Amino acid sequence: QLQLVESGGGLVQAGASLRLSCAASGCTISSFAVAWFRQTPEKERDFVSAINWSARNTYYATYADSVKGRFTISGDNAKNTVYLQMSSLKPEDTAVYYCAAGGASYRTSQKWPYWGQGTLVTVSS
Repeated sequence: QLQLVESGGGLVQAGASLRLSCAASGCTISSFAVAWFRQTPEKERDFVSAINWSARNTYYATYADSVKGRFTISGDNAKNTVYLQMSSLKPEDTAVYYCAAGGASYRTSQKWPYWGQGTLVTVSS
């Protein structure tokens, strides 16, 4: 059974950077598509970025328009971990960030069967 644990959230000022980690256990993370979603109390869980593994330990990434150019998703097979490097953070990036995994990549949260517990990112202005 795949288990996901997020870490790296915190309180930062606008313009700062943070790196979130999604550590997998129970299965090899490169066997799954992995995504980051985020959620605030007022909104549904929104897609942020996803990683899809290819042959030879490579992958390709997709991003929501709102984070393109500021966030970078990456994977480390040796550590069985996927990262989300967030730069130029804005107050509107404040949310609980969740890591998800599944057999294919979708931008809707309902399609993802495995989830972590979330990590809170707060960006002050």
